[in-house]
Amino acid sequence: MNPEYIYRTIRFFIVIGIFIGAVTLFVFISKLTYPFLIGIGIALLINPLVNFLENKVRLPRAVAVIISIILIISVFIGLITLLITEIVAGANYLADVLPDHVQTLVNYIEDFIASQIIPLYDQATSLFKSLNAGQQDTIMQNIQSAGQKIASSAGTFLQNFFQKLPTLISWIPNAATVLIFSLLATFFISKDWYRLTKYFRKFLPEKAQKSGKTVFNDLKKALVGFIRAQLTLISITLVIVLLGLLILRVDYAITIALVSGIVDLLPYLGTGVVFIPWIVYEAITGHISLAVGLGVLYTVVIVQRQFMEPKILSSSIGLNPLATLIALFVGFKLVGFLGLILGPVTLVIITTLNRANVFRDIWNFIMGKPNKNIKQ
Repeated sequence: MNPEYIYRTIRFFIVIGIFIGAVTLFVFISKLTYPFLIGIGIALLINPLVNFLENKVRLPRAVAVIISIILIISVFIGLITLLITEIVAGANYLADVLPDHVQTLVNYIEDFIASQIIPLYDQATSLFKSLNAGQQDTIMQNIQSAGQKIASSAGTFLQNFFQKLPTLISWIPNAATVLIFSLLATFFISKDWYRLTKYFRKFLPEKAQKSGKTVFNDLKKALVGFIRAQLTLISITLVIVLLGLLILRVDYAITIALVSGIVDLLPYLGTGVVFIPWIVYEAITGHISLAVGLGVLYTVVIVQRQFMEPKILSSSIGLNPLATLIALFVGFKLVGFLGLILGPVTLVIITTLNRANVFRDIWNFIMGKPNKNIKQ
């Protein structure tokens, strides 16, 4: 066998081994240090604001970091407060009108049982009595078996729920601890951002620095673009729902639109959590025109989301729309809802690495070719 092929095979497995080892090491380290990784991400996001306060307002960097963190927390708390205020107002409205709606629903169910279920039950009973004893026993056994399966499933669900409840409760102090460490890490990392980057740059060769800078800048641009795209999609959904509810003359349209915009991020469900039960209820209670209007509005929201998401993501992240659509679909199929985020991120990483000629350098290493970018 040609020795060159043997060397290429060895170098190929070296590359695979390094890749697997790096991924394994990253996963292991991230489980232990994820508050600090969150701190790095937050520091990266607030770095433009910190630089502005430091360079334009002439504040010390530590003070600029503190002000930036407080400002972001204040905006977040303000948005949460606004949302809670709207939800409380909507809840008070529901407390006033819900009893009448519940009574209307109960009356409809009673009429439905009296007019449909009871005659059907009488027909089933007479049909059952006309069967022979063996057929009756078979039906009863199937009914008992179905009842046992339903009871077993319900019991298993409740058991799992109560078993996981302590874990969920214990997560609260853990989340508070992670939040504190993340904020502290954000402060120290952002305060010493340029000193830390200069320090770690010493350990990298010039070629790795250039490639790393290209990858870092593209990923930062993609992260900001992804957040901007999600905010844009939520805003579009919120505006469409608000305009539609105002046209339909629905009370508390702002509250419902805000909730619809937020739940639009939910996997699989989205705005259907709000609209589907609402449409069904309005149809049952006889408000057909409102049910049809809500159905049309829900259809518009779904269609615009499916149509606009790949386009907005591609323009914000800087990717081809078709490639973004494929990444969204493949990520969703492989990982589920998280794949809608990981798919475009993975595509950005692959595109960035290709732009930085990382794949070319790896291929040259496997083939044993000298790197043209390295000065002899």
